[in-house]
Amino acid sequence: MGEKRKVTIVGAGDVGATFAYALVREGIAETVVIADVNEDRARGQVLDLAHGLPFVPPVEIRTGTAADYADSDAIVVTAGARQRPGETRLELMRRNDAIVGEIMADIVREGSRGVVVMVTNPVDILTFRALEKTGWPRSRIMGSGTVLDSARFRFLLSRHCGVDARNVHAYILGEHGDSEFAAWSMVHLAGLPIASFCERCGRCSNARREREAIEEEVRKSAYHIIGYKGSTYFAIGLALVRLVGAILRDERSVLTVSVRLEGEFGLQGVCLGVPCVVGRRGIEQVIEPPLTESERTALLHSANVLANALHELADPTRRG
Repeated sequence: MGEKRKVTIVGAGDVGATFAYALVREGIAETVVIADVNEDRARGQVLDLAHGLPFVPPVEIRTGTAADYADSDAIVVTAGARQRPGETRLELMRRNDAIVGEIMADIVREGSRGVVVMVTNPVDILTFRALEKTGWPRSRIMGSGTVLDSARFRFLLSRHCGVDARNVHAYILGEHGDSEFAAWSMVHLAGLPIASFCERCGRCSNARREREAIEEEVRKSAYHIIGYKGSTYFAIGLALVRLVGAILRDERSVLTVSVRLEGEFGLQGVCLGVPCVVGRRGIEQVIEPPLTESERTALLHSANVLANALHELADPTRRG
Protein backbone atom coordinates (compact mmCIF):
# COMPACT_ATOMS: atom_id res chain seq x y z
CA MET A 1 0.00 0.00 0.00
CA GLY A 2 1.12 3.53 -0.70
CA GLU A 3 2.30 6.04 1.91
CA LYS A 4 -0.56 8.32 0.90
CA ARG A 5 -4.07 6.92 1.21
CA LYS A 6 -5.08 6.08 -2.35
CA VAL A 7 -8.43 4.97 -3.72
CA THR A 8 -8.92 3.77 -7.28
CA ILE A 9 -12.47 3.82 -8.62
CA VAL A 10 -13.13 1.47 -11.52
CA GLY A 11 -16.02 2.87 -13.53
CA ALA A 12 -16.78 6.53 -14.26
CA GLY A 13 -20.56 6.23 -14.53
CA ASP A 14 -23.14 7.70 -12.18
CA VAL A 15 -22.19 5.61 -9.15
CA GLY A 16 -18.43 5.91 -9.62
CA ALA A 17 -18.57 9.66 -10.23
CA THR A 18 -20.92 10.33 -7.32
CA PHE A 19 -18.72 8.30 -5.01
CA ALA A 20 -15.66 10.21 -6.23
CA TYR A 21 -17.41 13.53 -5.53
CA ALA A 22 -18.43 12.45 -2.02
CA LEU A 23 -14.97 11.04 -1.32
CA VAL A 24 -13.26 14.26 -2.38
CA ARG A 25 -15.62 16.28 -0.18
CA GLU A 26 -14.88 14.05 2.82
CA GLY A 27 -11.10 14.47 2.51
CA ILE A 28 -10.16 10.96 3.69
CA ALA A 29 -7.98 10.05 0.70
CA GLU A 30 -4.93 11.93 -0.53
CA THR A 31 -5.18 10.42 -4.03
CA VAL A 32 -8.36 9.55 -5.94
CA VAL A 33 -8.00 7.80 -9.29
CA ILE A 34 -10.85 7.18 -11.76
CA ALA A 35 -10.38 4.48 -14.40
CA ASP A 36 -12.81 3.54 -17.15
CA VAL A 37 -12.66 1.77 -20.50
CA ASN A 38 -14.29 4.95 -21.82
CA GLU A 39 -11.25 7.15 -21.26
CA ASP A 40 -13.02 10.35 -22.34
CA ARG A 41 -15.73 9.84 -19.74
CA ALA A 42 -13.09 9.34 -17.05
CA ARG A 43 -11.24 12.49 -18.20
CA GLY A 44 -14.46 14.47 -18.13
CA GLN A 45 -15.35 13.37 -14.60
CA VAL A 46 -11.84 14.13 -13.33
CA LEU A 47 -11.73 17.56 -14.96
CA ASP A 48 -15.15 18.46 -13.58
CA LEU A 49 -14.10 17.42 -10.07
CA ALA A 50 -10.69 19.12 -10.38
CA HIS A 51 -12.35 22.48 -10.96
CA GLY A 52 -13.82 22.21 -7.47
CA LEU A 53 -10.53 21.48 -5.71
CA PRO A 54 -10.24 25.02 -4.28
CA PHE A 55 -13.34 24.26 -2.18
CA VAL A 56 -12.35 20.90 -0.66
CA PRO A 57 -9.52 19.42 1.46
CA PRO A 58 -6.27 18.90 -0.49
CA VAL A 59 -6.46 15.87 -2.77
CA GLU A 60 -4.90 14.67 -6.01
CA ILE A 61 -7.53 13.50 -8.48
CA ARG A 62 -6.64 12.04 -11.87
CA THR A 63 -7.46 9.40 -14.43
CA GLY A 64 -5.70 6.07 -14.13
CA THR A 65 -4.93 2.68 -15.58
CA ALA A 66 -4.50 -0.84 -14.26
CA ALA A 67 -1.04 0.16 -13.02
CA ASP A 68 -2.75 2.19 -10.28
CA TYR A 69 -4.03 -0.98 -8.63
CA ALA A 70 -0.54 -1.82 -7.39
CA ASP A 71 -0.35 0.79 -4.61
CA SER A 72 -4.06 1.47 -4.00
CA ASP A 73 -5.31 1.02 -0.46
CA ALA A 74 -8.85 0.47 -1.73
CA ILE A 75 -10.10 -0.46 -5.19
CA VAL A 76 -13.82 0.18 -5.66
CA VAL A 77 -15.38 -1.61 -8.62
CA THR A 78 -18.51 0.14 -9.94
CA ALA A 79 -18.05 -0.75 -13.62
CA GLY A 80 -20.79 -2.80 -15.21
CA ALA A 81 -23.01 -3.21 -18.24
CA ARG A 82 -26.54 -1.85 -18.53
CA GLN A 83 -29.32 -4.24 -19.47
CA ARG A 84 -30.04 -4.26 -23.19
CA PRO A 85 -33.59 -4.37 -24.59
CA GLY A 86 -34.72 -8.00 -24.56
CA GLU A 87 -31.69 -9.14 -22.55
CA THR A 88 -32.40 -11.62 -19.76
CA ARG A 89 -31.18 -11.28 -16.17
CA LEU A 90 -28.83 -14.22 -16.71
CA GLU A 91 -27.34 -12.75 -19.87
CA LEU A 92 -26.65 -9.45 -18.10
CA MET A 93 -25.15 -11.30 -15.13
CA ARG A 94 -22.79 -13.15 -17.46
CA ARG A 95 -21.69 -9.93 -19.17
CA ASN A 96 -20.94 -8.29 -15.82
CA ASP A 97 -19.19 -11.44 -14.66
CA ALA A 98 -16.89 -11.18 -17.68
CA ILE A 99 -16.21 -7.49 -16.98
CA VAL A 100 -15.37 -8.22 -13.35
CA GLY A 101 -13.17 -11.13 -14.43
CA GLU A 102 -11.04 -8.82 -16.58
CA ILE A 103 -10.75 -6.24 -13.80
CA MET A 104 -9.74 -8.84 -11.20
CA ALA A 105 -7.15 -10.33 -13.59
CA ASP A 106 -5.57 -6.87 -13.92
CA ILE A 107 -5.62 -6.34 -10.15
CA VAL A 108 -3.82 -9.65 -9.56
CA ARG A 109 -1.37 -9.01 -12.39
CA GLU A 110 -0.38 -5.66 -10.87
CA GLY A 111 0.36 -7.28 -7.51
CA SER A 112 -2.15 -5.18 -5.60
CA ARG A 113 -2.08 -5.47 -1.81
CA GLY A 114 -5.18 -3.33 -1.30
CA VAL A 115 -8.75 -4.16 -0.36
CA VAL A 116 -11.33 -4.57 -3.13
CA VAL A 117 -14.90 -3.34 -2.68
CA MET A 118 -17.36 -4.73 -5.20
CA VAL A 119 -20.36 -2.55 -6.09
CA THR A 120 -21.34 -3.85 -9.53
CA ASN A 121 -24.62 -5.76 -9.46
CA PRO A 122 -25.58 -8.44 -8.72
CA VAL A 123 -23.09 -7.55 -6.00
CA ASP A 124 -23.28 -10.75 -3.92
CA ILE A 125 -22.78 -12.96 -6.97
CA LEU A 126 -19.91 -10.88 -8.35
CA THR A 127 -18.20 -10.66 -4.96
CA PHE A 128 -18.18 -14.45 -4.81
CA ARG A 129 -16.89 -14.67 -8.39
CA ALA A 130 -14.15 -12.10 -7.69
CA LEU A 131 -12.94 -14.25 -4.79
CA GLU A 132 -12.97 -17.33 -7.03
CA LYS A 133 -11.05 -15.58 -9.80
CA THR A 134 -8.31 -14.26 -7.48
CA GLY A 135 -8.01 -17.01 -4.90
CA TRP A 136 -7.64 -14.25 -2.29
CA PRO A 137 -8.82 -14.64 1.31
CA ARG A 138 -12.33 -13.36 1.94
CA SER A 139 -11.01 -10.53 4.09
CA ARG A 140 -9.63 -8.68 1.05
CA ILE A 141 -12.70 -8.68 -1.21
CA MET A 142 -16.05 -7.52 0.09
CA GLY A 143 -19.24 -6.37 -1.55
CA SER A 144 -21.21 -3.26 -0.66
CA GLY A 145 -23.83 -5.80 0.42
CA THR A 146 -26.74 -4.40 2.41
CA VAL A 147 -24.92 -1.33 3.76
CA LEU A 148 -27.24 0.93 1.75
CA ASP A 149 -30.31 -1.19 2.50
CA SER A 150 -29.53 -0.92 6.23
CA ALA A 151 -29.22 2.86 5.87
CA ARG A 152 -32.63 2.97 4.21
CA PHE A 153 -34.01 0.88 7.07
CA ARG A 154 -32.54 3.25 9.66
CA PHE A 155 -33.96 6.27 7.82
CA LEU A 156 -37.46 4.82 7.66
CA LEU A 157 -37.37 3.79 11.32
CA SER A 158 -36.12 7.23 12.34
CA ARG A 159 -38.91 8.93 10.40
CA HIS A 160 -41.57 6.60 11.78
CA CYS A 161 -40.37 6.63 15.39
CA GLY A 162 -39.32 10.27 15.60
CA VAL A 163 -35.69 9.51 16.50
CA ASP A 164 -32.52 10.83 14.82
CA ALA A 165 -31.29 8.22 12.32
CA ARG A 166 -27.87 8.39 13.96
CA ASN A 167 -29.45 6.97 17.12
CA VAL A 168 -31.02 4.05 15.28
CA HIS A 169 -29.09 0.79 15.01
CA ALA A 170 -30.72 -1.59 12.55
CA TYR A 171 -29.62 -4.07 9.91
CA ILE A 172 -30.93 -5.56 6.69
CA LEU A 173 -29.33 -8.96 6.10
CA GLY A 174 -29.00 -11.39 3.20
CA GLU A 175 -28.97 -10.71 -0.51
CA HIS A 176 -28.80 -7.17 -1.82
CA GLY A 177 -32.06 -7.85 -3.60
CA ASP A 178 -35.57 -9.17 -3.23
CA SER A 179 -34.74 -11.88 -0.66
CA GLU A 180 -33.18 -9.47 1.84
CA PHE A 181 -34.88 -9.13 5.23
CA ALA A 182 -34.94 -6.94 8.31
CA ALA A 183 -33.33 -8.42 11.43
CA TRP A 184 -35.84 -6.96 13.88
CA SER A 185 -34.25 -8.76 16.81
CA MET A 186 -31.15 -6.56 16.32
CA VAL A 187 -32.96 -3.19 16.13
CA HIS A 188 -32.17 -0.65 18.86
CA LEU A 189 -33.41 2.93 19.13
CA ALA A 190 -31.88 5.34 21.63
CA GLY A 191 -30.22 2.37 23.34
CA LEU A 192 -33.46 0.42 23.71
CA PRO A 193 -34.48 -2.78 21.91
CA ILE A 194 -37.28 -2.08 19.45
CA ALA A 195 -39.85 -3.89 21.60
CA SER A 196 -39.00 -1.77 24.66
CA PHE A 197 -39.01 1.44 22.61
CA CYS A 198 -42.41 0.61 21.12
CA GLU A 199 -43.88 0.29 24.61
CA ARG A 200 -42.95 3.93 25.26
CA CYS A 201 -43.54 5.33 21.78
CA GLY A 202 -47.27 4.99 21.18
CA ARG A 203 -46.98 5.85 17.47
CA CYS A 204 -48.10 2.47 16.09
CA SER A 205 -51.74 1.42 15.93
CA ASN A 206 -50.61 -1.99 14.68
CA ALA A 207 -46.89 -2.62 15.24
CA ARG A 208 -46.75 -5.79 13.15
CA ARG A 209 -48.41 -4.14 10.17
CA GLU A 210 -46.15 -1.08 10.49
CA ARG A 211 -43.05 -3.27 10.58
CA GLU A 212 -44.12 -5.15 7.47
CA ALA A 213 -44.75 -1.87 5.64
CA ILE A 214 -41.33 -0.47 6.60
CA GLU A 215 -39.53 -3.65 5.53
CA GLU A 216 -41.37 -3.72 2.21
CA GLU A 217 -40.52 -0.07 1.57
CA VAL A 218 -36.83 -0.83 2.15
CA ARG A 219 -37.01 -3.73 -0.29
CA LYS A 220 -38.73 -1.66 -2.98
CA SER A 221 -36.79 1.60 -2.50
CA ALA A 222 -34.42 1.10 -5.41
CA TYR A 223 -37.29 0.24 -7.77
CA HIS A 224 -39.09 3.45 -6.82
CA ILE A 225 -36.00 5.61 -7.37
CA ILE A 226 -35.22 3.93 -10.68
CA GLY A 227 -38.82 4.49 -11.73
CA TYR A 228 -38.58 8.19 -10.86
CA LYS A 229 -35.17 9.06 -12.33
CA GLY A 230 -33.59 6.01 -13.96
CA SER A 231 -30.91 4.99 -11.44
CA THR A 232 -29.67 5.33 -7.87
CA TYR A 233 -26.34 6.92 -7.06
CA PHE A 234 -26.42 9.58 -4.31
CA ALA A 235 -27.05 7.30 -1.33
CA ILE A 236 -24.77 4.51 -2.55
CA GLY A 237 -22.04 7.12 -3.10
CA LEU A 238 -22.33 8.20 0.54
CA ALA A 239 -22.52 4.58 1.71
CA LEU A 240 -19.26 3.85 -0.12
CA VAL A 241 -17.56 6.80 1.58
CA ARG A 242 -18.60 5.29 4.92
CA LEU A 243 -17.31 1.87 3.90
CA VAL A 244 -14.04 3.00 2.35
CA GLY A 245 -13.49 5.40 5.25
CA ALA A 246 -13.65 2.43 7.62
CA ILE A 247 -10.86 0.79 5.59
CA LEU A 248 -8.61 3.84 5.18
CA ARG A 249 -8.92 4.95 8.79
CA ASP A 250 -8.88 1.44 10.25
CA GLU A 251 -12.10 2.20 12.08
CA ARG A 252 -13.16 -1.40 12.78
CA SER A 253 -16.72 -0.35 12.02
CA VAL A 254 -19.56 -2.87 11.96
CA LEU A 255 -21.13 -2.81 8.49
CA THR A 256 -23.34 -5.29 6.64
CA VAL A 257 -20.95 -5.93 3.77
CA SER A 258 -21.24 -8.93 1.48
CA VAL A 259 -18.82 -11.60 2.71
CA ARG A 260 -18.22 -15.22 1.74
CA LEU A 261 -19.59 -17.33 4.57
CA GLU A 262 -17.38 -20.15 5.77
CA GLY A 263 -19.63 -21.88 8.28
CA GLU A 264 -21.14 -18.85 9.99
CA PHE A 265 -24.89 -19.20 10.45
CA GLY A 266 -24.44 -22.79 9.24
CA LEU A 267 -23.85 -21.53 5.69
CA GLN A 268 -21.00 -21.60 3.19
CA GLY A 269 -20.35 -21.21 -0.52
CA VAL A 270 -22.21 -17.89 -0.94
CA CYS A 271 -21.58 -14.20 -0.30
CA LEU A 272 -24.30 -12.18 1.39
CA GLY A 273 -24.73 -9.23 3.71
CA VAL A 274 -24.13 -9.87 7.41
CA PRO A 275 -22.53 -7.69 10.11
CA CYS A 276 -18.75 -7.56 9.77
CA VAL A 277 -15.96 -5.62 11.44
CA VAL A 278 -14.28 -3.59 8.67
CA GLY A 279 -10.82 -2.10 9.05
CA ARG A 280 -7.51 -1.50 7.33
CA ARG A 281 -7.09 -5.11 6.26
CA GLY A 282 -10.65 -5.43 5.01
CA ILE A 283 -13.03 -7.76 6.80
CA GLU A 284 -11.48 -8.26 10.23
CA GLN A 285 -14.29 -10.38 11.70
CA VAL A 286 -17.70 -11.77 10.77
CA ILE A 287 -20.24 -11.12 13.52
CA GLU A 288 -22.77 -13.91 14.14
CA PRO A 289 -25.61 -12.47 16.25
CA PRO A 290 -28.25 -14.76 17.78
CA LEU A 291 -31.01 -14.49 15.18
CA THR A 292 -34.55 -15.65 15.78
CA GLU A 293 -35.77 -18.83 14.11
CA SER A 294 -37.71 -16.87 11.49
CA GLU A 295 -34.66 -14.69 10.76
CA ARG A 296 -32.45 -17.76 10.33
CA THR A 297 -35.03 -19.18 7.93
CA ALA A 298 -35.01 -15.93 5.96
CA LEU A 299 -31.20 -15.95 5.83
CA LEU A 300 -31.20 -19.54 4.57
CA HIS A 301 -33.75 -18.63 1.90
CA SER A 302 -31.59 -15.71 0.77
CA ALA A 303 -28.52 -17.97 0.64
CA ASN A 304 -30.44 -20.48 -1.47
CA VAL A 305 -31.52 -17.76 -3.90
CA LEU A 306 -27.88 -16.75 -4.36
CA ALA A 307 -26.63 -20.34 -4.61
CA ASN A 308 -29.16 -21.01 -7.39
CA ALA A 309 -28.03 -17.86 -9.23
CA LEU A 310 -24.40 -18.99 -9.02
CA HIS A 311 -25.43 -22.39 -10.39
CA GLU A 312 -27.21 -20.71 -13.31
CA LEU A 313 -24.16 -18.56 -14.02
CA ALA A 314 -21.87 -21.59 -14.09
CA ASP A 315 -24.17 -23.70 -16.32
CA PRO A 316 -23.25 -23.05 -19.99
CA THR A 317 -26.46 -24.73 -21.18
CA ARG A 318 -28.65 -22.12 -19.49
CA ARG A 319 -29.79 -19.42 -21.91
CA GLY A 320 -31.69 -17.19 -19.53
